[in-house]
Amino acid sequence: MIAVSNVTSGYDQSMVLHNFSMEVRPGQIVAVLGRNGVGKSTLLKTIIGLLPAKQGDICFNQTFVQNEKAETRAKAGIAYVPQGRDIFSSLTVRDNLLFGEEPLPRKDRTGQIKEEIFQWFPVLKEMLDRKGGDLSGGQQQQLAIARALMGNPKIILLDEPMEGIQPSIVELIRQVIAEISRKKDMSVILVEHSLENALTCADYLYVIDRGTVVDHGKADEETARRFERHLTV
Repeated sequence: MIAVSNVTSGYDQSMVLHNFSMEVRPGQIVAVLGRNGVGKSTLLKTIIGLLPAKQGDICFNQTFVQNEKAETRAKAGIAYVPQGRDIFSSLTVRDNLLFGEEPLPRKDRTGQIKEEIFQWFPVLKEMLDRKGGDLSGGQQQQLAIARALMGNPKIILLDEPMEGIQPSIVELIRQVIAEISRKKDMSVILVEHSLENALTCADYLYVIDRGTVVDHGKADEETARRFERHLTV
């Protein structure tokens, strides 16, 4: 599905990722963990194309995309939900969701909200005419994920989607992540600061320190014990 190989990336002359490599299979949920400032968000921005890869390769569906624009990568099937949600606060929930069809070819845009969106996030059906900025943090997070799913992506990049929201919404997001992986064979890269959250929904774990992978393994207790020393302050 996607392979990141020896990628170096960062901001201007300050590199954050150094020779970074990881792989994600179709339908696999991979969590990327690490302390603040080690390169987790930089990784997602580099995969989607908001930051350039200074060196290395990003191969998606057997096509090298590291030199493609973010728009091209989105149209190829990579969706991105940034930290902070980044919804359109002045647009209605309905218009936010319909904007999610932008990556699709024009002939595939229906102008209709898929019913499965409301099956995953029922609260959005009740709020279609409300402005995005009027929603709570947890509701905005649901909207951001739903908007990304409107584009029928093959892989979705989620930057700390469970941060700062109530436990019931955290559980809902976990369930949705598991369902889209299982039923739609969609891959997920999940940036998380919580090892507990990662263990409950991921198949495989990576831990980053100083911009490079320092350990990885199946999402189980043995891997979690190894990771702890890289996550504690």
